[in-house]
Amino acid sequence: MTEVTRREFTLLAAGAVAASSELSRPALAAGPARIVIIGGGPGGAAVANRLRAAAPDLAITLVESKETYTTCFYSNLYIGGFRSFRSITFGYEGVRKRGVNVITDTATAIDTTAKTVTLARGSSPLSYDRLVVAPGIDIKFDSIEGYSPEAAKIMPHAWQGGEQTWILKQKLLALPDGGLVVMSSPPNPYRCPPGPYERACMIAHFLKTTKPKAKLILFDAKRFYSKQAVFEQAFAEFYKDIVEINLTNEIDDYAVVKVNAETGEVTTKSGRSERAALANIIPAQKAGAIAANAGLTEGDWCPINPQNFSSTKARDVYVLGDAAIAADMPKSAYSAVSQAGVVAADIIADLAGKPRTVGRYRNTCWSMIAPGDSAKIGGDYVPGEKNGKPFLKGENEFISQPNDTSAVRLETNQESRDWYQTLVADLFGETPQMAAP
Repeated sequence: MTEVTRREFTLLAAGAVAASSELSRPALAAGPARIVIIGGGPGGAAVANRLRAAAPDLAITLVESKETYTTCFYSNLYIGGFRSFRSITFGYEGVRKRGVNVITDTATAIDTTAKTVTLARGSSPLSYDRLVVAPGIDIKFDSIEGYSPEAAKIMPHAWQGGEQTWILKQKLLALPDGGLVVMSSPPNPYRCPPGPYERACMIAHFLKTTKPKAKLILFDAKRFYSKQAVFEQAFAEFYKDIVEINLTNEIDDYAVVKVNAETGEVTTKSGRSERAALANIIPAQKAGAIAANAGLTEGDWCPINPQNFSSTKARDVYVLGDAAIAADMPKSAYSAVSQAGVVAADIIADLAGKPRTVGRYRNTCWSMIAPGDSAKIGGDYVPGEKNGKPFLKGENEFISQPNDTSAVRLETNQESRDWYQTLVADLFGETPQMAAP
């Protein structure tokens, strides 16, 4: 187990090393290279900022469909009542002020031969020399019978930040005391492995403090999950008689296979059915649609070369963040920013015709389980091989333990707050408001 200081976490998360002078500036005789980035989440925004800081002459365009970005990471704290919605929502003016051309539009097609990106409202395609695709996830609505974009307005997944986050919180506020909340946790792989269990803690905290007669049932498609020992301790210590966790086992498969948004009924593969006053349905996921439309996927996700996150499907294209197949490296905001530093360095070295360094990556996922009590998991990730194929493998891994002292948990909680504050300031040029609603 390798520990690092809070400052080291903050610097790594913000990508400060990747944005430093170690990135040599490209020398291009034909004018500035054109970099197009699809997706304004942590990965896309971080690449744009790293490239701009290291190479002021690059022509960088960031395409993002929304005018504001609500972080999915930290949204559980809004659900639990520890953050305001405003404090997890950011605009792109700070990115624009750094000299990045931010276009509010949706990328609908990529021509990897002509090197163009077509936009929904754009009059002409964007041309690129290098393309970065960071589209995040899409929800596999068809993985659960009865679930759909319309059903999600009644049974929100809230696994994409923004409107869905808001809907889930409003439904929690409207929940009658004594009402039943039913959650579903998806099969691997999915965005933020510990996320459903942090959410269960945050919903349970909300119920405990505002609607003490209400209950939460979680159905899980998996047998094991991230930080399981710590969460199990939390459910027993803080949320006993509030939370019921049902893991898939040798007898029962608790994957949710059917819902009825009109009646609130949620049914598992093993046949158990519950009628929820509020259902938080988190289905299986896949790479954002533009990745599949452009032929960058194998199955649901995008294969990449682990040394630099370049696509294995197209030249001069990089895929990073949740959409990529990163093997042992989890789908998280921290991972995406770490990958962004490597991608930026690789693009600049490639454009300059200089040696390209094999990337090294890092991840940390923090989870709040109770007031002033947070746990973490993480490690380093290095390119290697598995069964003769390129692979990102973990090393120097660390994880919080059930017997950690309250002082350690409090320090971890503060570490998480510091990371978030520094990261969003770095990404969007804003300092979030900390006040709860």
